[in-house]
Amino acid sequence: MSVQAPGYIRAIAPYQPGKPISELARELGLAESEIVKLASNENPLGMPESAKQAMLKEISELGRYPDGNGFALKQAVVNKYDVPMGWVTLGNGSNDILELAARAFLAPGDQVIYAQHSFAVYALATQAVGAQAIVVPAKDLGHDLPAMLAAITPQTRMVFVANPNNPTGTFVTHQEVEAFLSAVPAHVVVVLDEAYNEYLPPELRFDSVGWVKRFPNLILSRTMSKAYGLAGLRVGFAVAQPALTDLLNRVRQPFNVNSLAQAAAVAAIQDQDFLQRSFELNRTELDRMQAAFAGLGLRYVPSFANFVLVQVGQDDEAGMRVFNGLLKLGVIVRPVNNYGLPRWLRISVGLPEENSRFLEALKQVL
Repeated sequence: MSVQAPGYIRAIAPYQPGKPISELARELGLAESEIVKLASNENPLGMPESAKQAMLKEISELGRYPDGNGFALKQAVVNKYDVPMGWVTLGNGSNDILELAARAFLAPGDQVIYAQHSFAVYALATQAVGAQAIVVPAKDLGHDLPAMLAAITPQTRMVFVANPNNPTGTFVTHQEVEAFLSAVPAHVVVVLDEAYNEYLPPELRFDSVGWVKRFPNLILSRTMSKAYGLAGLRVGFAVAQPALTDLLNRVRQPFNVNSLAQAAAVAAIQDQDFLQRSFELNRTELDRMQAAFAGLGLRYVPSFANFVLVQVGQDDEAGMRVFNGLLKLGVIVRPVNNYGLPRWLRISVGLPEENSRFLEALKQVL
């Protein structure tokens, strides 16, 4: 084939999502109802009833294009976070926000900083525009913000910070983040990825939207896929000052958030009862799972999200060995070899009965 592509595109290893239930059912000849999936950090409660009803009302309008500006959804974000509408950018999931930021602010050869063991999309978004990744070694499997600050050069154009971090579940305090933002040079865009923010205990939550008002180089990224239960609809949003949102919207695809997703997200973002139930279930079951790991003598990383990273062996084949053993028992979890963690697995927090099924299967495989 004579078609050419830049070398940095050919070098990309595509993102590997969690194994679907339907795929494992076909492979093992199992009924889908017999399989437990704890691989993709989804909300085990599913989507809120309020969002389902909003979608049903919207179905009759699907012959028309979505609102390309997403007025109603932006207004819901404005009402919740007290920011001007011109500060909000909508995305097809928060992945879209991360990629929009890379496309808007990076050129080939620019430097991008992110932490070791942080979300895989940072590397993909960086590589897709030909920028240079500067990967700062992790500290206790989490972000070392002082080291990331020290890595900034005149060629640095962007820094990705995930808080809480995926896949490790680690968290840096608001004092640490604020000190970092205060010291980052004005020419560097900081993308603060808070996909798991709603799972933080109340005493650890802080006004990150307030930082957007103070720091004109900050993009705050949020998702509706996790605590809000809308993973299959793909809705995310960014909050940033107008100079940044203007550029994000120049590269955003028209109609990037579909009509059903917009309607569901408007309902979900206002459904505080569902959000609280999601938080409470997660805290209870996360504590239970971590206690079970401790009881089995397994090392784990105390999590601030809706998943937990656990070490399942002492050799570099351990993660895949236990992963495959669990698959045979109808339990899907997430190996994290691609994050440089071959001895570990990432386990999403599910419903109580799903977590019990996983823990029993884990004991068998170990």
